[in-house]
Amino acid sequence: MAAKLAYRNLFHDRLSLIVTLTGIVFSVVLVAVQCGLYIGSERMIAAMLDQSNGDLWVVPLGTKSFDDPSLLIGHEKYSVLSTTGVAGSEELVVGFAAWRKPKGGTTAVLLVGSDHQQGSLKPWNLTQGNLGDLDAPFTVAADDTYFKDLGIDKIGDTSEINGVRVRIAAVTHGIRSFTTLPYVFTSLKQARMLLDAGSNQASYTLVSVAPGADIETVRQDLIDRLQDREILTQQEFRNRSVDYWLFQTGAGSALIAGAALGMIVGVVIVAQTLYSSTKDHINEFATLRALGASAGYIHKVILIQAMLSAVVGYGIGMVLSMLVIWASKDTTLYIVMTPGLALLLFALTIGMCAIAAVSAIFKVTRIDPAGVFSR
Repeated sequence: MAAKLAYRNLFHDRLSLIVTLTGIVFSVVLVAVQCGLYIGSERMIAAMLDQSNGDLWVVPLGTKSFDDPSLLIGHEKYSVLSTTGVAGSEELVVGFAAWRKPKGGTTAVLLVGSDHQQGSLKPWNLTQGNLGDLDAPFTVAADDTYFKDLGIDKIGDTSEINGVRVRIAAVTHGIRSFTTLPYVFTSLKQARMLLDAGSNQASYTLVSVAPGADIETVRQDLIDRLQDREILTQQEFRNRSVDYWLFQTGAGSALIAGAALGMIVGVVIVAQTLYSSTKDHINEFATLRALGASAGYIHKVILIQAMLSAVVGYGIGMVLSMLVIWASKDTTLYIVMTPGLALLLFALTIGMCAIAAVSAIFKVTRIDPAGVFSR
């Protein structure tokens, strides 16, 4: 009977129901988008690191993230390969470059040069062309998400990087940058030429530790050999990159604050609606008390009413959230929905509505059953 009464009480006043669901849906969508942006931002920041296959990174001293490149002194690869316990070494040349659009105008890009045949970091999600096409002189790969920003339309188009004409030989999809600067891939040799780097220079040296070797021992040996450089583990470099862009710049805090704001607004709207609904039906609740219904029974009715609102609002909110995510899939915004996030949103919605029901429960607690006889 409690569930039936809660259902009828909830759907009796359609206007109040709409207001309640609006508050819940607004909260679910806002929190889903903000949290999805946070997860997507973390994945964008760490995308290059997650795609690479190594154990240690040799980086210039003070490097904040992968997207904060500068050139090493030089010859690091040979020092790494001569270190006991090292199985292999991979050089990466990364740097900012000026991209001149075919129809005029320039924009900044982040050029990534690597060994596409032997190295682990190479363009992925290729939709047109192949890695072999990047072996040809003056060729690059670009992501179709940024075609408009780059002023190009298709594979085979030409442009200029730092005054040198290049051709789009391969196209990727979905490789987005947190800094909004497009990633442009090319060969290691081509990147050195375009960025005016020496033949023995790199931005990063990726180290693979031999099976059975102790990674910390190898790391300490590299620290002793390579002064004025930093030796970071894969996870350390990833954490540093994410921490810098999401927290030191304040971007992550803004996303978290937005999600918190959505929760607060939802609680306030649902609490106000439930309180008003309880107040409007105060005589009915008093009648139930006069007929012998316990306070716990009345509280149960209000909580079930709140849970029904939560389930319906969550369902509508998730549908709208998935539509927003679908609409943004081909944009520079990267919004992610994971099963874990979906469960978290459901738990938050249930908790939000339970908290909101407290104000209505307090109102019912103060009902005098004798008041029903004075009407």
